[in-house]
Amino acid sequence: MSDTIRVILADDHALVRQGVRRFLEEADDITVVAEAADGDEALRLVEQHRPNVAVLDIQMPRVSGVEATRQIKARFPEVRVLILTAYDEEPYVLALLQAGANGYLLKSADAEDLLRAVRSVYRGESVLGPEAAARLVRQIQTAGPRASAPRSEKLTAREIEVLGLAAQGMTNIAIGHQLGISARTVQGHLANIYGKLAVQSRTEAVTEALKRGWIALK
Repeated sequence: MSDTIRVILADDHALVRQGVRRFLEEADDITVVAEAADGDEALRLVEQHRPNVAVLDIQMPRVSGVEATRQIKARFPEVRVLILTAYDEEPYVLALLQAGANGYLLKSADAEDLLRAVRSVYRGESVLGPEAAARLVRQIQTAGPRASAPRSEKLTAREIEVLGLAAQGMTNIAIGHQLGISARTVQGHLANIYGKLAVQSRTEAVTEALKRGWIALK
């Protein structure tokens, strides 16, 4: 990518922030513009710097990662939010996705996973680490499928194919190669899916389709 990805880090542990910053700034296309030690400070810094990506922990003083995510997405929808946390319990995963987080990654991930996640959410893709994905599936399976949606909201067979591949973390280009269509056509299908499900991101679309039993994570 030619553009520099501007990142804000928010974590109440200084050593964690230093380590994450070091990993990120080893990449030529990423720069950390500010750091926050709590959620309230993170919100102020997002307003001040308007970063491309905010990397947030969940458990932070004053304002939690869940609430910070909700406020960031409401006030600055163009800012992507990547959750980087040690917590992978189902309530956390679902709450963050419902708040609008674009990605959810555990701190046990390696540096390359972190770099890929930042770049992916910057491109508008959704990132869900395998542990978090497994937790989400269990949460949805426990809750059980919803009743069928009205016919006007149902997805076409092709849309379900596209969403199923998106749920595996595939990019638009990769989905296009898999299905023999262009990346632009894939984006068109995703736009139709968002409209039918009344959502604004891949993560929300995947979550909704899983709840309705239309797709399953492999």
